[in-house]
Amino acid sequence: MKKIILFVAVIIYSQSMLAQGLSAFEKQAFIRGKDTLRYRILYPENYKPGKAYPVIMFLHGSGERGNDNEAQLIHGGDLFVKDSIRKINRAIVIFPQCPKDSTWSRFNRGTAGTERVFVKGLSATVPELMVKYLLDSLVEKKKINSKKIYLGGLSLGGMGTYDLVMKYPNYFEAAFHICGACNVASFLEQASPLPLWIFHGSLENTVSPDPDRELYKLLMDKGAKKVTYTEYPGVKHNSWDNAFMEPGLIPWILSNKLPKKQASW
Repeated sequence: MKKIILFVAVIIYSQSMLAQGLSAFEKQAFIRGKDTLRYRILYPENYKPGKAYPVIMFLHGSGERGNDNEAQLIHGGDLFVKDSIRKINRAIVIFPQCPKDSTWSRFNRGTAGTERVFVKGLSATVPELMVKYLLDSLVEKKKINSKKIYLGGLSLGGMGTYDLVMKYPNYFEAAFHICGACNVASFLEQASPLPLWIFHGSLENTVSPDPDRELYKLLMDKGAKKVTYTEYPGVKHNSWDNAFMEPGLIPWILSNKLPKKQASW
């Protein structure tokens, strides 16, 4: 019984410490016209106002949608408040929140439960546009460096990450996609060459890994130099748990430089 009580106490303490750590993410809201994008922002240690910093924009999954401006930190937020990461991360980190009635990009569900169908040429969703407008506003205010904008996301956010990279070529310095998907042909046609790190689980039961596998193969066939694909054996949809434990993820993100404009991969 004592061991059970101690175990429960440890869990409660850990959750309390995590909540305190996540409070380092300030609550903000970006308003443009009639639209509002709620987001959490974490400034690097020894932050100096007036200096333009790199920025990591991270898009959450479908389960974290809402308007509480908190749920989006459930997956990944704790990574950025770790002392070891705070010491090496010189970037501003932003977690926006997508409303429950919307998505980070447009797609349809296929006949298979894990299939997503992305129709070429669909317009951006309002939350997707607001992410871009928010970044633009921070560039204009000289809070972030326009040549050091990094983008990542998981599941629904992974799809949005692909879509933003396609819709705004040469805007992002590097991108990482966790259990996401895209229209592979459209991505190869529309996205400018940039460093990518793609993650998926081999037993994915929500978003099929096949598009990511195909994209990686085709990029390798084209001779892409800065693309990595990591597939975790035996892992289902929660491949973000593994991705966030990759010791090289944050150093990889920050080590990339905006590639010179190229015609193709």
